[in-house]
Amino acid sequence: MAAGSTIVYQGEEGAYSHLACRHAYPDLQPSACLTFSEALQRVEKGDAALGMIPLENSTAGRVEEIYRQMPRTPLYIVAEHFEPVNHCLLAVAGAALDQIEVVSSHPQALTQCDGNINRLHLRAEAALDTAGAAQEVARRGDPSRAAIASRLAAELYGLDILRENFQDLSANTTRFIVLSRDELVPPLEPGERYITSLMFQVRNIPAALYKALGGFATNGVNLVKLESYMPPGSFGASEFYVDIEGHRDVRSMQLALEELGFFAEWVRLLGTYRAHPIRSADQS
Repeated sequence: MAAGSTIVYQGEEGAYSHLACRHAYPDLQPSACLTFSEALQRVEKGDAALGMIPLENSTAGRVEEIYRQMPRTPLYIVAEHFEPVNHCLLAVAGAALDQIEVVSSHPQALTQCDGNINRLHLRAEAALDTAGAAQEVARRGDPSRAAIASRLAAELYGLDILRENFQDLSANTTRFIVLSRDELVPPLEPGERYITSLMFQVRNIPAALYKALGGFATNGVNLVKLESYMPPGSFGASEFYVDIEGHRDVRSMQLALEELGFFAEWVRLLGTYRAHPIRSADQS
């Protein structure tokens, strides 16, 4: 399999990351990785062209592990993809809903279906990923066990769908970032919407965050996402992940970034890329 035609994801075949690869890059060959670290390393080494990595979910929030990985990877964000999530409750062929006692899935999926799990009085068990949970249910052949995973996982592992749309909220969507070894900045074109993503650490001075972000306000630049986290092994100054509406070549953005640099210990631009169409739909 040629590296230039491969897009990697974390999880087993049938995972939502697998579906995202199919929908966003139908001409590339999806390739499964056991962990996020493995997926990132394959892109870093040039063994794959792109990596499809989940960043956050509209119901369950951010994927914590990715925020721990991002400061350590040299990869760039070159695109974003929003994947609607339709969770299915899966069991072995012939199993009935009233037989199910235990349900397994990725912790994010369990959170997204928590209300329905409790209504059915099921015991939740965490798994590495949704499709892996489905594969394990198929392997065990136990009619008292179920998994929360995709319709594709049901097809791949020969499972029955006991319930579709098992998530608590109908508008359940996961945002993915697409990572590459190369920084692929699209040209600035009139009428196009862009997102610029970056990470930074504030200096250990009073009102550091207020001062660091002040340049965006004074230059009329809109922040659409701000996440804080503590770097591993440290209780010092916080680090931040930011998504900004706009292209890095716009003068107002350049001025805002220049001011950020005065009050930050370090700043790393992760990428500028076209905004996904769902962002325009959300504002209509």
